[in-house]
Amino acid sequence: MENQEQLFTISIYTENNIGLLNRISAIFQRRHVNIESINGSASEIEEVSKWTILVNMTEENMKKIIGQIEKQVEVIKAYYHSDEETIYQESCLFKIKSDLLFEEPQIQNIIKESNARIVTVNKEFFVLEKSGRRSEVDLLYRELSAHGILQFNRSGRIAVTKEPMEISKMLEALNS
Repeated sequence: MENQEQLFTISIYTENNIGLLNRISAIFQRRHVNIESINGSASEIEEVSKWTILVNMTEENMKKIIGQIEKQVEVIKAYYHSDEETIYQESCLFKIKSDLLFEEPQIQNIIKESNARIVTVNKEFFVLEKSGRRSEVDLLYRELSAHGILQFNRSGRIAVTKEPMEISKMLEALNS
């Protein structure tokens, strides 16, 4: 399994410094690895940022990249996980013509069946929000595309691990 490509979710805990994202993305670029998605946010630890990156590669290469990422001074710790080890979601927004909502009963069925949520409605358009697995978002996109999508935007993956992560204990030890 080590030499077979698979999706990995990378969690990188960092200080929030200018230029770090460029250096980390260059690590992937040098190895010709495409980043499927990237999301940056605050983490569960005060003043520590967390980046969640989704990549498709072999585990052997993943281990090498994690080692290179952790050499960056501002990186506190980096982890990688398979899909089976994480709970993950994506979010997206769809902007669609309002008349479809009222004149096309199939649209209302699509919304209900997909567990999407209407965020706003006005005369010209309405906006749907959907959170879920990539396959769920892709399915909703295909179903709505047949009726016309004015705008579409999707987030990067957000994820938490099923097992506890040791980052908080590690930081407590560093601060002691």
